[in-house]
Amino acid sequence: PFHHSLWRACSVYVMIHYMLLFSRQGKLRLQKWYQAITQRDKKRITREIVSTVLSRKSKLCNFLEWKDLKIVYKRYASLYFCAAIDKDDNELITLELIHRYVELLDKYFGSVCELDIIFNFEKAYFMLDELVLGGEIQETSKKNVVKAIAAQDLMQEETEAIRGVLDEMGIP
Repeated sequence: PFHHSLWRACSVYVMIHYMLLFSRQGKLRLQKWYQAITQRDKKRITREIVSTVLSRKSKLCNFLEWKDLKIVYKRYASLYFCAAIDKDDNELITLELIHRYVELLDKYFGSVCELDIIFNFEKAYFMLDELVLGGEIQETSKKNVVKAIAAQDLMQEETEAIRGVLDEMGIP
């Protein structure tokens, strides 16, 4: 893996248009769009990319040219992590970003699986938002992302505790 500062220096060259997570069966588990696309086009794009990636043999390269973009994907267990980038962008940095995201999910969930994404999708989105903002790599330090996730978890627990006390007092 890249060193934190090297990745930061290289990251200006990557513009992510969207990220998709889907199962081996083609079920979409997470989608993040960084440009305005109609719902109809999102469904069409998703369907085309999922079928294209799933139909590729496992020994083939994890990059493919698709329309005017480059698709970078990687399979981890039963999930495919897929990012669409500009044709001129660095696919190795994108692959590293995907790997970084999976490492964060693993660290949080303890060996992430498809069910973790299904039942904790808001946490998966939060982690992705800590890494990528507006289609550009925002944070490269796993430590900083983990701190942000821990702070959000703490805030959520405190909010739930306050809500519980208010409910006991009969205050809506």
